[in-house]
Amino acid sequence: MTTPRTPAPDVSIVVPIYNEVENLHDLVERIAQAMAAQPLSFELLAVDDGSRDGSADRLRELAATRPWLRPVFLARNYGQSSALQAGFDRVRGRYVVTLDADLQNEPGDIPLLLQRLETDAGVDMVSGWRKDRQDAELSRKLPSRIANRLISRATGVHLHDYGCALKAYRRPIIDRIRLYGELHRFIPSLAKEAGARIAEVPVRHHARTRGVSKYGIDRTFRVVLDLILIVFFMRYRQRPLHAFGGLGLWLATPGVLILLWLLLQKLMGHDIGNRPLLLAGVMLLLMGVQFVAAGLIGELLTRIYHEAGGAPQFHAQEYVPENERKPAQAPTHGAPEAIKKIA
Repeated sequence: MTTPRTPAPDVSIVVPIYNEVENLHDLVERIAQAMAAQPLSFELLAVDDGSRDGSADRLRELAATRPWLRPVFLARNYGQSSALQAGFDRVRGRYVVTLDADLQNEPGDIPLLLQRLETDAGVDMVSGWRKDRQDAELSRKLPSRIANRLISRATGVHLHDYGCALKAYRRPIIDRIRLYGELHRFIPSLAKEAGARIAEVPVRHHARTRGVSKYGIDRTFRVVLDLILIVFFMRYRQRPLHAFGGLGLWLATPGVLILLWLLLQKLMGHDIGNRPLLLAGVMLLLMGVQFVAAGLIGELLTRIYHEAGGAPQFHAQEYVPENERKPAQAPTHGAPEAIKKIA
């Protein structure tokens, strides 16, 4: 006989965990205290990403006396994006909150983010901003500032702090996005692509006191590569011919002009067989044709993907007259201060 599931909560909190056994008890307790201070019901999806320090066993112990704690155990260490997606696949609440397990995020700020979603129907995602970040200047804060400016400029989603894990979403936004590789750093950009209106809220940040950081300076180079992917997705996912074909035309056009000029030289009796310019013209033309062909193949794949039931081409919501709308939930707190609306 199967045990009946508890009713769906209002809030699903997703926390990816990797080798954080020393922080788990305090993390769970502080989340419970924060959520007890507001009226919304909640569940905590603690996703163990193949920890090797006993985090999985500790989660089982904590879940035995806390019905709202739902541990999820991945078979091995897949990375933060996969851990978050494993949690997103299992959320049941109408709001979804994410934060890290290292206790550098302040669980007590969760109600602040939920308050913004409850009181402002024009916001679909609230992103935390570690305004007074407690990290090393050169190894953490400086690369982060550079990355934030670069990502904001490239994607058009201007945030002070892309790296803050403390975020809150309306459930439909989470249902529209999928995380692969290391795209967790670009969730605001993916959410904007899915139609989210984003706000940013200053939140508290603490220095790490237990455990070891999983990030290093090497992630800066991976961020640049992932950023290229995100920009391509946001601008050209449904029109790859404009990306590849445009680059192909830029290459092929000078190649054609070079070959036409050499043809004219040949007709005038000049020898062009040993000229390096001939090879350059041929190479530019061939490269341009290949890029255009790649764009055409991309267009075919895009149409096959969407017509075969893949990701929708757009997200839409029908207008509902006010007299048919469900009553809004009562606000949980007073209006927050220092909130910057992004989109």
